[in-house]
Amino acid sequence: MGMTRRRWIADRWDEATASLSGEQAAHLIRVLRAQTGMEFDIVAGDRVWRGVIAGISGDEVRFNLIAEVEADPALPVTLLLSIFKFDRMEWALEKATELGVERIVPIVARRSEKHLAASAQNRVERWRRIARESAQQSRRSDVPMIEDPTLLKTAARRESEGLRLLLAEQERSTTLRQALSTAMKEAGDEMPRIRMAVGPEGGWAAEEEALFDEEGWKAVSLGPRILRAETAAITAMAVVAAMLE
Repeated sequence: MGMTRRRWIADRWDEATASLSGEQAAHLIRVLRAQTGMEFDIVAGDRVWRGVIAGISGDEVRFNLIAEVEADPALPVTLLLSIFKFDRMEWALEKATELGVERIVPIVARRSEKHLAASAQNRVERWRRIARESAQQSRRSDVPMIEDPTLLKTAARRESEGLRLLLAEQERSTTLRQALSTAMKEAGDEMPRIRMAVGPEGGWAAEEEALFDEEGWKAVSLGPRILRAETAAITAMAVVAAMLE
């Protein structure tokens, strides 16, 4: 990796320039004592540039974009995350972003608490902001896509290509690592696209497991310990990251 410069996510940009405003600019000006000529990495859309500060006015910092920087792409992983307690869920979103998740689909499962499921749509913008901030903190060049909350049966049926893994407590025979290892051997040089589903606090209901099974998902285990939902999500991402990178 080498030295990574601090990355900033542009609020506005065109082909040759970018600017930061609001909190990011305030931090640059006040904390980092921004001056013209200082260099930083700037994320503009889905590309990363080396930028040089061209001007500072009020609460805006303007950059000239000099050269594109090679970025580490996200891992080809979609996480279907059953809605659970929001503070823990936010923590899981943040860590999954650090670990390279590409997309997160919040899903309403049978055992998702009713009041959480009902207010999930109002939290989506907040979740997107958390993903954006976490991507910036961990110097990712891209921001994971956080979809609108979706019913489990809709999410289970979508996009059937790639490897679809259901993290299930009951499943003792195949571990996530074994399933990934097999899929990677079969895929050869092609990196398989992976979708992983993490259940809510009370686990999957029997009819949900049956539906996943019908749709061709493979149930896998994270080992003998019973993990909380957020721990399962982070562990699964870490296992995938360790194997793919």
